[in-house]
Amino acid sequence: MDYHAISSNFLYAAFVLYLIATIFFGATMGNKRTENVKSKAAAIGISVTILGFISHLVAFIVRWIASGHAPIGNMFEFISFFGMMMVFGFIVIYFIYRETTVGLFALPIAVLIIGYGSMFPTEISPLVPSLQSNWLYIHVTTAALGEAILAISFVAGLVYLIKKIDQTSTSKHTTWLEIVLFLLITTLAFIIVTITFNTTGYESTFTKEVAEQETEITYHMPILIEPNDAELVTDGVFTTGFEAPKWMQGEDAGKKLNTLVWSLLVGLGLYGIIRLIVRKRVAAAIQPKLDNVNLEKVDEIMYRAVAIGFPIFTLGALIFAAIWAQEAWGRFWGWDPKEVWALVTWLFYAVFLHLRLGAGWHGEKSAWLAVIGFAIIMMNLIVVNLVIAGIHSYA
Repeated sequence: MDYHAISSNFLYAAFVLYLIATIFFGATMGNKRTENVKSKAAAIGISVTILGFISHLVAFIVRWIASGHAPIGNMFEFISFFGMMMVFGFIVIYFIYRETTVGLFALPIAVLIIGYGSMFPTEISPLVPSLQSNWLYIHVTTAALGEAILAISFVAGLVYLIKKIDQTSTSKHTTWLEIVLFLLITTLAFIIVTITFNTTGYESTFTKEVAEQETEITYHMPILIEPNDAELVTDGVFTTGFEAPKWMQGEDAGKKLNTLVWSLLVGLGLYGIIRLIVRKRVAAAIQPKLDNVNLEKVDEIMYRAVAIGFPIFTLGALIFAAIWAQEAWGRFWGWDPKEVWALVTWLFYAVFLHLRLGAGWHGEKSAWLAVIGFAIIMMNLIVVNLVIAGIHSYA
């Protein structure tokens, strides 16, 4: 039995169901629809979301059966689990507050996250020896669940900002909000670029001497940025001749920078096309659709997601992580980049709660904090895992 194919099919089904649910949540927006239509669309939307979550959970369980361990040991598995937990967090929040707008934004962002994770190798493989511990399940799952619930605060914060910020004139607030939306579009661009060149089978190879050994570096995207001090061995391949900066260490540094440049360029193209179609800022185009949004409720969701996610993250990313570190390495703390960014994340959300409860930071101020918090989580998930070398660099 091909467990990998079965798991992939259920994950793909979840992906499609999340998109369908988004359409139904979108049908609840605006003033032209009757309350009856909105109620039916919301009921179908949350039902399809639950079906998608069940399909996603089946994909997770099948992969667990096939591998013999919880599938959270590499980037694809962890990001897929993170996306699943984000959907779970939304479902819980929805049944508390019945706010469909959060679903309209949470599900596409979860889809982007899952799609991003799917660009990494998806083959089922055994755990590396350092991860073969029961603490893997305890530490990683609770940390991911905490981060996923915290991500719902970002979704609520984004909804709040799009609805609240005055789009009739340009300001630092409209500019920063547009940058946030551009980065989401760039994530979509990364997925499109990766799928496109993987489909075409593009491949070019460099050789580079690493630790007195010749190593091959294979690109799967056209070469805009070369690895430094490397030689192109594939004939007839176009290259700009630009090398990655010397300070970017690691044999894959050039390839990673090349991917980033491609994503930004295509992201700029997509963003430009959207701007040409709507003839205004993206946030300004979305804003009229949010006329019926209750900002007080969205603000409460933003806070509640942090209030729930923060203690779970504390348990998973700090307490359980420290216990496992003591068991594996004989120390609770070692200033590894991953540990440092987990602490940064924890401190940030501790400050968020202090400012919210002690200094009265509600509404727009809290919304911007929620956006910054999600940026820190993504920094931890993407940059620390893929760029900064450390003992947690299993990706």
